[in-house]
Amino acid sequence: MTEHEVILDQPQIVDEQAEILRHATERAEKAEAELAKLKHAEAHTPVAQAAKHSDRDADLMSPPSPNTAKHVAGADRSAQSGEGEQGETELRNDSMMAHLLDSLKEGKNIGHYGRLTFAMVARHFMSHDEVLAWMTKDKDFSDEQARLMLRQVEGKDYSPPRRNRILEWQAQQEFPIMPHPDDPDCGNLYRNLKFPNEIYEHIGHYQEAKMESE
Repeated sequence: MTEHEVILDQPQIVDEQAEILRHATERAEKAEAELAKLKHAEAHTPVAQAAKHSDRDADLMSPPSPNTAKHVAGADRSAQSGEGEQGETELRNDSMMAHLLDSLKEGKNIGHYGRLTFAMVARHFMSHDEVLAWMTKDKDFSDEQARLMLRQVEGKDYSPPRRNRILEWQAQQEFPIMPHPDDPDCGNLYRNLKFPNEIYEHIGHYQEAKMESE
C-alpha cells in the first residue's frame, strides 16, 4: 500500500517542479523582451543617433593622434591666466579656421562637418570649455549636441583632418567649410598651424606603417 502511494505521488512532484520552472522561464523571457525594447528605444533617441553619426564619421578621419592631455592642460592654464584669446589668434593663421570662427561668431549654421572640423582642430589650441563655447555659437547646435560631439572627438583622439578630407566633407553639406577651395593654402592645416610635435611624429609613423603593409 505504501509503495503504491509513493508511485502515485512521484508524478505530482515532477509536475509541480515543471510548473515552477515554466513560470520562471516565462518571467525571464518577458524580462528579456522588456530589456530589448528599452535598448531599442534608447538607440533611437536624438542623442544616441548623434553619437552613432559621429562614430561613423570618425572611421573616415585621419589616424588617431597621440594623447594631447599636456597640450590641453596648457590651454586650460592659458585661459585661466587671461590669455584665452591666444588660441583664437593662432587659429586665424589658417584662412579656413578664420572663416569658421567668423561664421560661428555670427551664429551661422556651419553644418555637421564644419563643426566636426572645428572641434578636431580647435581642441589643440583652446581649452575644452572654450571649444564648447565657440561650438554653441552655432544657433542650430545645442549645448548637449556640442558636448556629445566634442566628447566623441576627444575620446577618439583623432588627428586634425587633411585638406583633401575636408574637401570631401564639404561636398556633403551646404555650408562651405573652405571659403577658398581653389587656394591650396586654404585648409592646409599642417602648413598653416603649429600643432604639438607628437601629432607630426605620429602621422609619420602611421604613413610608414601603411606603406609597409601595402
